[in-house]
Amino acid sequence: MFVFKGWTRSVGISALTLALWMVSTGGALAAPTVKFAAPPWPGVTVKTAMAQRILEAAGYDTHVTNASWTIALQGVARGDIDADLGIWMPTQKSTVEPMVKSGKIDLLVKNVPDAQYDLVVPDYVWNAGVHSIADLNKYADKFDHRIYGIEAGNDGNQVMIDAIKNDTYNLGDWTLRPSSTAVMLTAAGRKIDDKEWIVFLGWKPHWMNIKYDLKYLKDPKQIWGGGSVVYTAVNPTFEKKNPNVIRFLKQMVVSSDIQSDWVYDYGYKHESADEVVDRWIKNNMDMVAQWLDGVKTADGSGPALAAVKKELGG
Repeated sequence: MFVFKGWTRSVGISALTLALWMVSTGGALAAPTVKFAAPPWPGVTVKTAMAQRILEAAGYDTHVTNASWTIALQGVARGDIDADLGIWMPTQKSTVEPMVKSGKIDLLVKNVPDAQYDLVVPDYVWNAGVHSIADLNKYADKFDHRIYGIEAGNDGNQVMIDAIKNDTYNLGDWTLRPSSTAVMLTAAGRKIDDKEWIVFLGWKPHWMNIKYDLKYLKDPKQIWGGGSVVYTAVNPTFEKKNPNVIRFLKQMVVSSDIQSDWVYDYGYKHESADEVVDRWIKNNMDMVAQWLDGVKTADGSGPALAAVKKELGG
């Protein structure tokens, strides 16, 4: 009997404490927090900000960790991070596939199903007859036997380093010049302005596809692994416990052209991610509605779309 009374008293104290806490906080439970990771790439930066803005309007808290893509993915595998919207396949396959097979991460959806990562040339080089990687060595002198790459250690660089080492496409006496993405694009822009020949690593989504008229070279030997896609990776435990957020993330799919527009405004015109996100959401509520089909607010009180429209307009 004594135990029963003590239990009753504990429940009463707990109920009183909860009641006082709810009064002090306006009666609302703390909003769930969705934790994202994003490597320092403009496309992923804006896309992640887009997801954050929509979820926050729906009542969630969000947090983003900026880190290299390998560290970000490791965070997802550990459960420190819930989702990463920037997994490029097949270029990151060697790292990603073992994590998927071991159950440490899930690849939820192809959020950019028509991405591309290959060698590119300006349109005037294409018009001169360079349509394939196999055509490069015919015009080696015009290219100075050089391919322009990005940061050392990047998977795309390695594809071409291996091709040179193995004399694939007769590129054995070529060199790859690694640099930062910004330096590579500056060099490309200068040569394009002067109508000089250049071949470099290109990808979409990216503003380079809007600023310049580029052609992606055919790859008959498929050293680049075929067509590229960008995945959303999630932690499996988070996926099971948060079906509402997962429904949104699974439906948040864009074309490379749309994301290239985001990257152009953010990465080339240097608008803030918030400016790009808020304007796009307001002007594209029809697509946001597709992303939020069947998704509720964080407290489950109503459709998330209504909350987003109320806060962001459109």
